[in-house]
Amino acid sequence: MSVKNGLWFWIIGLFIGCLILYFLHSMLLPFVVGMMIAYLLNPQVKRLERLGLSRTITTVIITFSFFLIVVLTIIIVLPLLEEQLIDFVRKIPEYVHRFIKRCEPLWKITTTYFSVDIDQLHSISGKYAGTIATWVVNIVSNLLTGSLAFINIISLILITPAVTFYLLRDWDKFTKCFDDLLPRNHLKTIRIQLYEIDSTLAGFIRGQFLVCLVLSIFYAISLTLVGLDLGLIVGLVSGIFSFIPYLGTIIGLIAGVGISLAQSQDWTLVAMVTFVFVGGNLLEGNILSPKLVGEKIGLHPVWIIFALLTGWTLCGFFGILIALPVAAIAGVLIRFTFGQYLQSSLYSNDRDFIS
Repeated sequence: MSVKNGLWFWIIGLFIGCLILYFLHSMLLPFVVGMMIAYLLNPQVKRLERLGLSRTITTVIITFSFFLIVVLTIIIVLPLLEEQLIDFVRKIPEYVHRFIKRCEPLWKITTTYFSVDIDQLHSISGKYAGTIATWVVNIVSNLLTGSLAFINIISLILITPAVTFYLLRDWDKFTKCFDDLLPRNHLKTIRIQLYEIDSTLAGFIRGQFLVCLVLSIFYAISLTLVGLDLGLIVGLVSGIFSFIPYLGTIIGLIAGVGISLAQSQDWTLVAMVTFVFVGGNLLEGNILSPKLVGEKIGLHPVWIIFALLTGWTLCGFFGILIALPVAAIAGVLIRFTFGQYLQSSLYSNDRDFIS
């Protein structure tokens, strides 16, 4: 096979693979999650292997420990989340009245220019606050009990642990099989790029996973301690969304300040909530990200945001899961392509021509 035909072979294969991912993305969620968990846990399995344990035994220990921690965390946190959510929904009418009362000076200024009846606004808010709360609860309930969501949840519970176990156990076999398929003439160059891809993924995905975990714990505990209603939920959501640069902090700050304005009549709670998120942002930027993620992973925040939005547009939640690995791979390949171009005669001739 000539070089040109070989190139077309890989391009067509990549195109077919992308089509398969696009059309089957609704059923691939447990497999992708299992692959990501296996990638995260593989270094720990290797560490136990160095102690003399077999690959199967180390895989059983690490996989069981990981999912045991996940299950225990869900058992502990889920009742707390449910309690906070029910209490929050119950207080929505009260929050609406407090928020409108706090904004009354602004409404009075508005009434000088527009015809707005404050008493009527209070009446409308009390009438529709309960309706809005019921509507929100119904939407969440429908999302959780919908057929596709229910199937995905069941498949995640049943299939993901099995996928994680078998991938971890046979990780070396899979990597060797893939390595055997690589073109022998360009084996060294491809291996170098694969090493760069692995370093980028390890630096970002594994590091960012730890950053999100630490921030989730920090925000959840801090917001609960300062007395914010729904503080546990706001904290966890803020930490989870921290894998998108600045998004977790922005979402948490807006939600936290909004709830604190409706919850309390003074500004003390607002100040404490703001202080928590400023502290979390400083913790992330000065300690967590430099230590756990590193500064030379080659993934610019704009590139990360673009990849996540593209993944969401094409494949929804599944697209978000694969967006960062694809972005890391694309970033390495783009840098390699630019490097080859700068060393080629095409670049030299262009430079000579311009000069």
